[in-house]
Amino acid sequence: MRFVEIVRKIQDAKLKMGKVIQNASFSLAEVAYTAGDIGFQVRENSKTATFKLISRQENVSGVLLPVFEKSIEGGNAFELAGLSRGGKQVKNCKDMYISAMETLVELASLQTAFLLLDEIIKLTNRRVAAIEFIIIPRIENTISYISSELDEQDREEFYRLKKVQSKKKEAKDLAIESNNQTKENSEPFEPKNILAEQVDEDIIF
Repeated sequence: MRFVEIVRKIQDAKLKMGKVIQNASFSLAEVAYTAGDIGFQVRENSKTATFKLISRQENVSGVLLPVFEKSIEGGNAFELAGLSRGGKQVKNCKDMYISAMETLVELASLQTAFLLLDEIIKLTNRRVAAIEFIIIPRIENTISYISSELDEQDREEFYRLKKVQSKKKEAKDLAIESNNQTKENSEPFEPKNILAEQVDEDIIF
């Protein structure tokens, strides 16, 4: 992960920075001892900045991180310093402080990226927490409510279908019963022959 890598690089850069600054301070003390105070000569010969900082952006997983880089341009303001004595110490001191500036630029770039990534990670964690503890429970409650409503509708529909089937069965049974009664009532009436049924006795006068 880039964040963990940046943390490791920051730790290394801080350790390196402490050593470089310590060496540069000792080197400056040597220059002051051998060549005296050369600050005035350096300021007089410095017309433009030779050590410049360049800023650019680097895209890391959709996040634009600022990156600082050093750029050394122009002449050397130390070229006249230490001509009488201490030239070697002056050159060594210059190299030490250039190294310190390079380390400082690297550390500034890493810490800026660290702070930005840390803020983005915190924001992402807050969003994840909001999704986990607010949005997801709301969606689950909505799904549960919809499911209960659908179950209730299914039960009502089942009850309605049972009632319809019961009504149809009652209507069918009633129709069959009515049909049977109609058939019974519609049987043909055969008149009885009363004379044929009676036996006449012979009458003797």
